[in-house]
Amino acid sequence: MAKIQSELYGDFDMILNAIHNAVIGGSMSASLEESSDFYENGARCAVRVYERYSWLGKNRVSLSLTLFQANGRVYISAATTGGSQAVFFKINTLGEHSFLETVRDVIDAFSYRGY
Repeated sequence: MAKIQSELYGDFDMILNAIHNAVIGGSMSASLEESSDFYENGARCAVRVYERYSWLGKNRVSLSLTLFQANGRVYISAATTGGSQAVFFKINTLGEHSFLETVRDVIDAFSYRGY
């Protein structure tokens, strides 16, 4: 499993759309598998689960994104899983890391107040 966690700066919807576009545009086999949105007392949470085929690992990998906003602050947790063909331990996790890299530039761009 590979993971990125960060505090982001900017409009919640703009961030969510930029991340979605990066994932879908980053691979012709990427798809949004499920989504969920929550609103409560001014807080927002968006959960997105994507999947794509990993040519390198010859299997499918998933990317789970949680975007959370409360009190004017936005946080993201992005984690990938899958991509291993071993039974008892993980080998060949290159597909996971590669899938996570499709959102790194967007996360980095929104991680600075200057965006």
